[in-house]
Amino acid sequence: MTEDALTDPGDHGVTDLRATAAPTAAPGAGTLLRLLRDGRPRTRSELASVTGLARSTVTQRVDALLASGLIGPAGEAVSTGGRPPTTFSFRPGARVVLAADLGATHARLALTDMSGTVLAEERADLDIALGPETVLDWVVGNGRDLLEGAGRGVGELLGLGIGLPGPVQHSTGRAVNPPIMPGWDNFDVPGHVRGRLDVPVLVDNDVNIMAIGEHHTAWPDASHLMFVKVATGIGCGIVSEGSVYRGAQGAAGDMGHIHVPSGGDKPCRCGNTGCLEAVASGAALAAALTGAGVPASGARDVVELSRNGSVPALRALRQAGRDIGEVLAASVNMFNPSVIVIGGALALAGDHLLAGVREIIYQRSLPLATEHLSIVSSRAGEGAGVVGAAVMVIEHCLSPRHADTLVNG
Repeated sequence: MTEDALTDPGDHGVTDLRATAAPTAAPGAGTLLRLLRDGRPRTRSELASVTGLARSTVTQRVDALLASGLIGPAGEAVSTGGRPPTTFSFRPGARVVLAADLGATHARLALTDMSGTVLAEERADLDIALGPETVLDWVVGNGRDLLEGAGRGVGELLGLGIGLPGPVQHSTGRAVNPPIMPGWDNFDVPGHVRGRLDVPVLVDNDVNIMAIGEHHTAWPDASHLMFVKVATGIGCGIVSEGSVYRGAQGAAGDMGHIHVPSGGDKPCRCGNTGCLEAVASGAALAAALTGAGVPASGARDVVELSRNGSVPALRALRQAGRDIGEVLAASVNMFNPSVIVIGGALALAGDHLLAGVREIIYQRSLPLATEHLSIVSSRAGEGAGVVGAAVMVIEHCLSPRHADTLVNG
């Protein structure tokens, strides 16, 4: 697949997450593959009926998919007279995907199949401030180790997905003015990785890939979902009509830098004052607790204190939830999601953060907007990011347009 094939000028900041799509006017092998990815085996006749293609054309394209290994025979259908026809189904294990979720101080790397199921993974403490070359070379090196350990070769690799803890221009895979990532601004992440691992490379903001992972894992039928990550920073991934919405420049969902009433003149790392992140992030809560005589160095310390029953930590978490709820209440009225998922390190503290969020949203949002709204903790947990990064690659590379390239070589 060429570099140009990775950027679709028709995407407009949206990645399609849906597993099925209506056939195009002239469906190719990729469209047949998308139909078969729903898990239901089909015969050639059924594929011809759904796509409107001639039986001979379907046979030709099924043969191409069989040769690529992406589909395989799945038994025989019930005969209506004569020899029972063969059915075909998608083979998710035919290729594998590498997925990296890079945080401010940690890295999680996974090898998955084409259903997003994790086959093997690696975790490490890794400072994003070490710079792109060091961090990305860690991803490539450990990715090769995961492939080798699973008995898979680079030739079986569908692609690599990467989530970064900062604003990303998805069409180019470059970080844009990331506040905690020195040396990453406008760095050609896909180009650097492809120089070491010649496969398609897709890059997005870490909260967007977590939203994809949560949607895929727990809420596949939710058309409108918001995933809020509350950790060292605060961000939001938005799923609309089954697709990730990124905005004009990839900055959609940057809710951590919206001003909140309790923010006052507290300085934020973005250069402004009174931002949500300045008062409700893990770093902000740790600093506030330390100033009050309860030592904490980060989000995980805040979580540990809360689990041990620290009253100051529990109060801080509840107020952080209220502050987050102030921003989300406006978003609920504007976007009207069906699900809001709270994830990230601080979400591991239990119900106190979530209770504060719910309190303000139900108090401030319109009744119609909250009538069927679910506000829940992450079900995908800490694995949401790598699953989302893998799904991002899978949906891109197996889309009808790009799958035709993959099948036809």
